[in-house]
Amino acid sequence: MDNSSTSSREEWFKLPGFLLTYKQNTELIAALISGVLILLAWIGENYGPPSVFVPLYLSAFIIGGFAKAKEGIEETIKDKSLNVEMLMILAAIGSASIGYWTEGSILIFIFALSGALETYTMNKSHKEISGLMSLQPEEAFRIVNGSYEWTPVNHLVVGDCILIKPGERVPVDGIIEKGTSSIDESTITGESIPVTKEKQGNVFAGTMNIDGSLIVTVTKDASDTLFQKIITLVQNAQSKKSPSQLFIERFESTYVKVVLFIVGSMLILPHFIFGWSWMETIYRAMILLVVASPCALVASIMPATLSAITNGARQGILFKGGVHLEHLSHLEAIAFDKTGTLTKGQPKLTDYMTSENVSPEFVLSIVASIEQQSNHPLAKAIVQYAKQKEIEPVEVTNVKNSSGNGVTGIYQNEIWKIGKADFVGKEAADSFQNGRFEQLASEGKTIIFVKQNDVVIGLFALKDTVREETKQAIKSLKKQGIYTIMLTGDTTSTAKAIAEEAELDQYISECMPDQKLKEIKLLQKHFSHVGMVGDGINDAPALAESDIGIAMGEGTDVALETADVVLMKNDLPRIANALYLSKRMNRIIKQNIIFSIIVIMLLIVSNFLQILDLPLGVIGHEGSTILVILNGLRLLKG
Repeated sequence: MDNSSTSSREEWFKLPGFLLTYKQNTELIAALISGVLILLAWIGENYGPPSVFVPLYLSAFIIGGFAKAKEGIEETIKDKSLNVEMLMILAAIGSASIGYWTEGSILIFIFALSGALETYTMNKSHKEISGLMSLQPEEAFRIVNGSYEWTPVNHLVVGDCILIKPGERVPVDGIIEKGTSSIDESTITGESIPVTKEKQGNVFAGTMNIDGSLIVTVTKDASDTLFQKIITLVQNAQSKKSPSQLFIERFESTYVKVVLFIVGSMLILPHFIFGWSWMETIYRAMILLVVASPCALVASIMPATLSAITNGARQGILFKGGVHLEHLSHLEAIAFDKTGTLTKGQPKLTDYMTSENVSPEFVLSIVASIEQQSNHPLAKAIVQYAKQKEIEPVEVTNVKNSSGNGVTGIYQNEIWKIGKADFVGKEAADSFQNGRFEQLASEGKTIIFVKQNDVVIGLFALKDTVREETKQAIKSLKKQGIYTIMLTGDTTSTAKAIAEEAELDQYISECMPDQKLKEIKLLQKHFSHVGMVGDGINDAPALAESDIGIAMGEGTDVALETADVVLMKNDLPRIANALYLSKRMNRIIKQNIIFSIIVIMLLIVSNFLQILDLPLGVIGHEGSTILVILNGLRLLKG
């Protein structure tokens, strides 16, 4: 593929991204400009007639209120139902209509600023899958009449034969017709240890062919591959609205209708029922429109949420939106991916043994010297272990890789083989140390045998180790009554060993991405709120489907983009901190909401009893708004 075209395509994507960021910030900029205009007009009133500064207030109305007014009108037409945006605009206009420009423009400013901050915050929570899309090749090396030609992946049809070279990603799902290789399937299963694939073995789009050339027959169209299904699952899960969002929408519509009905009634009924003059009736109706505006209710949530988000960021916990922070305290069950989440995602040497008459250090030095010429993750783990033990390398020759099986080398005219049981001789491997490998395998470890000439003289056991902080995190979650479960694509024996070590309540092994998604849905039938913690592309559908998706900071781009919460330092115990922060935020929000509703009701009653003037109404309304904001800002501490 032409590198220059790829580079230009990447540059092309940068500009729209910049423009998109600017567009997302225009609402915030407009709100701030509105605030500056209000400040200038308010200061200027001390040096001249108020009427002179009406144009400044009017400009603040238009600049600050345009976005919300447009949004409110469009949603009203679309949903055929009034909303809070329309109520705020009417309240501000009503305030200005009776000469209180400052009060009306402040209402616009507060609501516009809250909306802008909410828009900015929610834009961060949009789940993008561009990183996932880029992992699937755009072209494949198709075999036609014995020759090779580059063909767009979407032009391939079932039955086509393609060549996949070492180091290339698999472009489509298929079955191997010729060749053997190690395939890194972490994009599909999340497991770091490559899987050996031979003739008639299945390969999946997006996986990496490590060390062997393969001829593969296409079995699925590019649009129907497992890789594409992962993308579709993420998109479908993203499209669902949260229960809280649906409740807010219903509450908003009801609130506006009630307020407008009462205001409309007060414009007419008091004149006939209580004998108020028309001027008094209109005046009281305008006060009601001002004091019943939901500034305090809106401020009850946003400042507290933003403060909690800031607090979380200081602790290395990134929340992508207030709704996720709110839901976190309601979690009853959390599902964990294994590799890279509960474990470190890197295989490590846990055991190695040799025959009684052979020095372990001698075997390790030769094995490490041969393995250092291999790029296989297991080989790297052995080499790393030898370095930690300060084992000096020796000179080996004729090192050859047997794709998917092991490696061969010569030391002092003796042939050394390092690999799986079939590679060194299954019978000899099975009988080594009286079948010791069976116990190690039952612990979820990968076994590699060492053969010197015709005799098996040693074995190495490797395992992806559990993070040191995992047990602490699981224990703290279980203390809070949260059910813990592991979903992994690994074998049952490995899953069982890890689950027992981490002290999890349950584990489910051999899960493909769609199966993880199904398990999340099953958990949601038994628990009201279910969380998912993962770090890989294969976790993306489950992260998106869960009520709260939590990604490890060192995970893949798509996992970070899909998740609702990111643990920036890969620190699992931070989940308990996030739960505490969520509970504290929800408690403060409830305090704010109850307080603001009480104040609004008192102001409404006082207005009805004709003991409240508009300036006092605005002071009470704005004062309650300031108090709930200050209460929310307490979340910045602790």
